[in-house]
Amino acid sequence: MADARTAPAANPPSDDAPLPVPNLALPQLAFLLADPKAQLHRDGALDRLVAAIELDHMAPYLDHLSRLDLVPANPALLDRLRADNAAQLKRLADKLDDAQTNLGETEVSDALREKAAYLARIGEKDAAVKAHDEAFEKTAGKGAKIDLVLALVRIGLFHADHDLVTSSLDRAQKLVDEGGDWDRRNRLKVYRGVHLLSIRNFTKAAELLLDALPTFTATELVDYDDFVVLCVLAGVFALERKELRKKVIDAPEVIAVLPSRPTIKDYAESLWKCDYAAFFRALATVESEHLLPSRLLSVHARYYTRELRIKAYAQLLESYRSVTLDSLASAFGVSTQWLDADLARFIAAGRLACTIDRVAGVVETHRPDAKNQRYTAVIKQGDAVLTSVQRLSRVIG
Repeated sequence: MADARTAPAANPPSDDAPLPVPNLALPQLAFLLADPKAQLHRDGALDRLVAAIELDHMAPYLDHLSRLDLVPANPALLDRLRADNAAQLKRLADKLDDAQTNLGETEVSDALREKAAYLARIGEKDAAVKAHDEAFEKTAGKGAKIDLVLALVRIGLFHADHDLVTSSLDRAQKLVDEGGDWDRRNRLKVYRGVHLLSIRNFTKAAELLLDALPTFTATELVDYDDFVVLCVLAGVFALERKELRKKVIDAPEVIAVLPSRPTIKDYAESLWKCDYAAFFRALATVESEHLLPSRLLSVHARYYTRELRIKAYAQLLESYRSVTLDSLASAFGVSTQWLDADLARFIAAGRLACTIDRVAGVVETHRPDAKNQRYTAVIKQGDAVLTSVQRLSRVIG
C-alpha cells in the first residue's frame, strides 16, 4: 500500500488526483504487529507506524491501536495529537461557515471535501463517512462525486469494514456507468480487483487487475510495485499457461518490476517453464514473503497455495496417461510419501482426475471424452431443472 512515510497534504482533493487518504500503509503495519504469522517481517514496523501516526496527527487511530495493545500507551503524544485535531477541525468548521455565509456553492463543496479528507486522514471513521456523504450531496461534478465514493472505499479498507467497501464500490460503479471518465473507470477496476482479492475471487480479480495494468494510476490505493506483484499472484492463479506468458511474464510493466522482486519472477517463470521443483520452492517463498505478511492475502494463504499445487499437478499429469510416483516426486522435488498423501487428498476431493496404484507405484490419469462430459453435464442440468419445477409446483399447489 501507499508509503507510510509520506503524509498526505491537508488540501481538498482535486478532480484529477485523489489523495492517498487514509494512508493504507498503516493498517498493514498494524497487521504485522498483530499477526503471529507475520512476525518475521515486523522489524521496524512499530517505529514506522508511530512515526506515520504522529506525522498525520492521527489521534483517533493511535487511541484505537493503544486499546488493542498494538502500540505502547503514550498519553502525552495522544493529548498533543488530540489538541492538533481539535484546532484543525475548528479551522475547517470556520472555513465552512464562511463559505456558507459569504461564498458560493463551489467554495462550500471544497470546504466540505477538505473536512471529509481530514477526518479520513486522522482515522475518525464514522465522522469521515458522514462528512463524505455530506460533501457528495453538495458536489456537482461527476468526477468529484466518484472520487468521494472511492475515498469511502479506502476508508472501508483502512478500517476493515467490508459492508462499507461493498456498498461504496456499487455506488462508484453506478456513477461510472452513468458517465465516468476513462481514468476513473480504470481506477475503479483496480479498486474492485483489490477487493476481489480480499474476498478470495482471484479469477475475476486477475481479469480486472491485468486489464488495468498498462494504464495503472491508482497509487492512492496501492503502490505500483505492489500492484504488479498482485497482478502476478492473481495471474498465476487464474491464467492458463499460454495466457500466463502473454499477459504476465512478457508484459512490459511486469518485466520492469520483476528484477526487484526475484521471488515473483521465479514463481511465474518456473510454472510456465514446467520446472515444478523450482515452482514448489518459489511457491513456498511466495507464501512466506508475499501472502502471510499481507493484511489483504494472509487469510487466503493456505487456500492459494493449495490451489496452485493442484494447478501444477494437473499441468504435469495432463501430458501423461500414467507416470510413476517416484518420477512425480522427483519432478516436484518432494518425497514420494509426501506426494502420495498430497495427491490422495485432492483425488478424494474430486480435484484431480487420476488414481494412485500404490502396489505398482503409478499414478494413472483419467480423461473422460468430450461426449461423456457433455452427457454428464446435461444430466446434472436436467436434474437441477426438474428439482426447480417440483419446488415450484409445490408452491403453486
